[in-house]
Amino acid sequence: MPCKTLLAGTIAAPFRSELKEEIAKSGIAPLLVGFLANEDPAARKYAEWTAKTCEETGVRFELRECPRERLEEKVVEANEDPKVNGIMVYYPVFGDRQDQYLQNVVSTSKDVEGLTHKYVYNMYHNIRYLDEAESRKCIVPCTPLACIKVLEHLSVYNAVLPYGNRLHGRTIVIVNRSEVVGRPLAALLANDGARVLSVDVNDVKEFHRGPGISLSRHEVTETDYQLADVLPLADVIITGVPSPSFKIRTEALKDGVVAVNFSTAKNFNDDIKSRASLYVPSVGKVTVAMLQRNLLRLYAYQQEESSSKA
Repeated sequence: MPCKTLLAGTIAAPFRSELKEEIAKSGIAPLLVGFLANEDPAARKYAEWTAKTCEETGVRFELRECPRERLEEKVVEANEDPKVNGIMVYYPVFGDRQDQYLQNVVSTSKDVEGLTHKYVYNMYHNIRYLDEAESRKCIVPCTPLACIKVLEHLSVYNAVLPYGNRLHGRTIVIVNRSEVVGRPLAALLANDGARVLSVDVNDVKEFHRGPGISLSRHEVTETDYQLADVLPLADVIITGVPSPSFKIRTEALKDGVVAVNFSTAKNFNDDIKSRASLYVPSVGKVTVAMLQRNLLRLYAYQQEESSSKA
């Protein structure tokens, strides 16, 4: 079966065009501030991608570098600055629970990454709106959202089915259960009807939608599976292991699998195309596009808030 490789730039292009058109048409100039307080080359590359894409679409982007001990202070200043519309932090900073604390220092009204407690709680409980009138959608973390948009582009989602059930019948394996990407992605895909087998270094957990209405919250169960057990089950395999030495065994996958890699490292061997029907080697440019979509959404909410107080 011939494999088609799709690049993140191609998938992101329609979103970038839409963003550019919306910004030009409305005449707005939202300001996104990114904080870099580490020496991680992947974080700096992400910052460079962000700056380049923002310049293309018309978003003002400002990278603020500071020592990590001063990061909290600088984020608070940006929270209180009415000229700043969106805030993001390039993680890891401390690499421990202090990073989770920093995620919640960012104002919910400016959190373009969707990492504050309000958004994370709503995501895990499948609460899709911030208000009872359902006029304000929640902000979803950028890389998980990028993976979803990639799967939509690849027609893994069945648009004929109702929302909350469009991944019915799909088994998706995610090799990563980080709190920033892997676990949120598993929850989001399960909330859309998939059976998700979430793999980390210790175990495999199954995420699936709970009983009841189509938009019920997902459930998580323990399994006795190992990675080798779940690879042959995957209709879709998504990997995000930040190690160049980690590779998925191509021969363990079934023919026609959809393979997506969101790690900065390459988790698939070169022969992945011998098994996969569709292969996406990275999602970074889609992630940046989702970041900007989140920014425009928050900008609109901020304008509504200002108008209501006038």
